[in-house]
Amino acid sequence: MPVLRPRRDPSGQGGDAMSGRRPFLGIPDEELESCPAGVMTKEEVRAVALFKLRLRPDAVVWDVGAGSGSLAIEAALVARDGHVYAVERRPEAVAALRSNLSRFPRPNLTVVEGEAPEALAGLPDPDAVFVGGSGGRLAEVLACVAGRLRPGGRIVVDLASLENLEVARAALSCLGFHWQVSAVNVARSRPLAGLTAFESLNPVFVVSAWRGEE
Repeated sequence: MPVLRPRRDPSGQGGDAMSGRRPFLGIPDEELESCPAGVMTKEEVRAVALFKLRLRPDAVVWDVGAGSGSLAIEAALVARDGHVYAVERRPEAVAALRSNLSRFPRPNLTVVEGEAPEALAGLPDPDAVFVGGSGGRLAEVLACVAGRLRPGGRIVVDLASLENLEVARAALSCLGFHWQVSAVNVARSRPLAGLTAFESLNPVFVVSAWRGEE
């Protein structure tokens, strides 16, 4: 299982955001390279997902199906004393992720090239897991994550279809999790004939799950 580590910032600051030249959170989508397929967790959805993960500064985080790394890179800022593992199986997505890491270095982020759930075997147990893609193996991935999640940990899953939402709901219920679904509908303003109109993005279902009391 190849593990790719970004170059460390010699200053030890880990990039512009950590050195104060950028906001702590909030990398605009246009500053990130997307996968060739153009799929990326959009900035508004990232904000919701990061909130739902309830990250601590020392958290161990898995980003499964990390794609171009948009969420993993920002999660590494929040979990600045912990570590983020960005797991991705597609070579073209890994290339985009590495490109984004070169622009936004995170010394506490490790790229894991491989397919989940197998690629998760050698990672430390997580405090929080974000599932942004599963290659059609969502139930398997959630079962693996459930067996490794530390006490008090949280799972957040981003889904674009009702069918996968039902897979997640059924799997999490069978695994003994409480869960909540947030339907995130975003529309962005754009100029239109001298006026301002709104253009809708595809809706996303953000599923957050936990055991015991929240």
